[in-house]
Amino acid sequence: MKKILLTCIILWGFSTQAQIYDPVKWTTSVEKISDSQFDLVTKATIETGWHMYSQNEVGDDGPIPTSFSYKDSLNTYQLIGKNTEDIGHTLHDKVFNMTIKYFEKEAIFKQRINVLTDKEIVFNEVVNFMVCDDASCLPPTDVDLTFTVQGKAGKFLKDTSLVTTDKVKSDKKVTEKPVEETKSNKGLWGIFLVAFFSGFAALLTPCVFPMIPMTVSFFTKQSKNKAAGIKNAMIYGISIVVIYVALGWLVSFIFGADALNALSTNVWFNLIFFLLLIVFAVSFLGAFEIMLPNSWANKVDAQADKGGIIGIFFMALALAIVSFSCTGPIVGTLLVQAASGGNQIGPIVGMFGFSLAIALPFALFAAFPGWLNSLPKSGGWLNTVKVFLGFLELAFAFKFLSNADLVLDLHLLERETFIAIWIAVFGALAFYLLGKIKLPHDSDLPHLSVGRLSLGLIVLSFTIYLIPGLWGAPLKLISGFPPPMTYSESPYGVGYSRSGNGVAVTLPKDAEFGPHDIPTFLDYDKGMAYAKKVGKPVMLDFTGKACVNCRKMEERVWSDQKVLNILKNKVVLISLYVDFQVALPKDQQYVSKSTGKKIRTIGNKWSDFQITKYKANAQPYYVLIDHNGENLNHYMAYNADVEAYLNWLNEGLANFTK
Repeated sequence: MKKILLTCIILWGFSTQAQIYDPVKWTTSVEKISDSQFDLVTKATIETGWHMYSQNEVGDDGPIPTSFSYKDSLNTYQLIGKNTEDIGHTLHDKVFNMTIKYFEKEAIFKQRINVLTDKEIVFNEVVNFMVCDDASCLPPTDVDLTFTVQGKAGKFLKDTSLVTTDKVKSDKKVTEKPVEETKSNKGLWGIFLVAFFSGFAALLTPCVFPMIPMTVSFFTKQSKNKAAGIKNAMIYGISIVVIYVALGWLVSFIFGADALNALSTNVWFNLIFFLLLIVFAVSFLGAFEIMLPNSWANKVDAQADKGGIIGIFFMALALAIVSFSCTGPIVGTLLVQAASGGNQIGPIVGMFGFSLAIALPFALFAAFPGWLNSLPKSGGWLNTVKVFLGFLELAFAFKFLSNADLVLDLHLLERETFIAIWIAVFGALAFYLLGKIKLPHDSDLPHLSVGRLSLGLIVLSFTIYLIPGLWGAPLKLISGFPPPMTYSESPYGVGYSRSGNGVAVTLPKDAEFGPHDIPTFLDYDKGMAYAKKVGKPVMLDFTGKACVNCRKMEERVWSDQKVLNILKNKVVLISLYVDFQVALPKDQQYVSKSTGKKIRTIGNKWSDFQITKYKANAQPYYVLIDHNGENLNHYMAYNADVEAYLNWLNEGLANFTK
């Protein structure tokens, strides 16, 4: 009875998904900038749960970006600059291994124009876009939009690339409201938490930790009473926060939102960050110290002697300068990480979290000076913390080198090489913590403390965990750090070959190797003809080259050995790419009876086939059919449950046998 009930629930869930989706509605308006200049405003209203991609910040091998084209004659107007867009939301997509910008709920695009005639102009704008939700993606779609503009003829502009930077008051005041987004907030919370704990780590370095009792004692002894001491310590802590947050703001101001969004995929930025973190790591390991000029500290100390709020502020600034050799590499790493996240306020949030962790102990110990007695004494353990952070900096540096290698597609730092470097780094760290390695500033270690031994064993265990990654293990604990499985000497694991267990896999005529080297047909008729010849059922895979969830299914579900065995040996796979932009021959182009749109490309053809036959337009979309094209069971959409997918395949195979 339970099985019957479960089957009914699953089939009901499937039946509710089979539909034609249209999650984006478009509207247009015109904003007057001057008598001859106007902004053509295109607004997309996106249904909850769906997202649309940016025009620019999507890699070449990523999802389909939004694009605009204008059909009118350039004799009546000029386009000024490029089509601008909202801030949107940026994340690092693990499937495509790139930073991708997208929009949810709403997206506003603006194209500024300069009219060259007094006559009314009708603009025809064509928007090409792609949308996805958590379960499916829709094929790229064209939408025709119209604008009507009446202005006075302006002068012909020789250089229209810079005009968009001019700040001209518009007759119509429009407030652009950035889309609030949960994932963006989560990203900022992540930056804050990492920075906050990094601040606590900085407290435990030789440059900062000894300053706590010294500074707190100064405030408690120099103040007239306890309340004044607490107040001065609070001002000191707030001054620390202001100094570091100002640094974060400076980074955001210098780079700006556009530059920050580009950092994670820019080759030169990633190479510079790699070298910068290597320098920081070597400094922490004891090769040298990164210090600001002594003259800076002397001048600041002189200002601190003045007393009052200004004097306390300069005391905080003196702390930042004097402790720079320890805090500088951590601050630099945090700024690099926050900036490369693509969010303009990321560096500010990061510096707030870091400085808050630094400032809290000074305020708390000033309020409760008795707590100072519970602090551990300074000693060699402070340098151990510094060296530990150096090893982490060293490991983290190679992520930026990997980004540059991936963008250039050089294959110099493939997955196995990256993992081997991490094994070496964390293996050396484990030996260091266990007392087998001694660095320049380490004191003699007569015995291991329980804490150091425990941490050493944890790092050693992590190192051993990494080793199977050299032979193709997924290493989910560090997912997102090493290059993807496909960027590897052995994309499907060491020992894998297309010959299987000594038996060569012969590709059928007109087929090619698809994901996991599954023989795949890209044409429906050719695949059906082969299926009839070998007597196997067909699995139609409506997919897209830029379909995120299609890649997830291939990576997480198709890779299962039981599923893979069926796809390779028991069915004929026909993958129909709905975003394949190769033009059909002129005599094969037609107007769709279902949508009324002109079918011009191979992708259009397969998308129209899916809509016409299956009343669906989302991908991934899987159908098991017999040689007459009849369904063997219900279709399957995105479902990361391997067992459910396997049961669906076996059900279709059983029905085909009947």
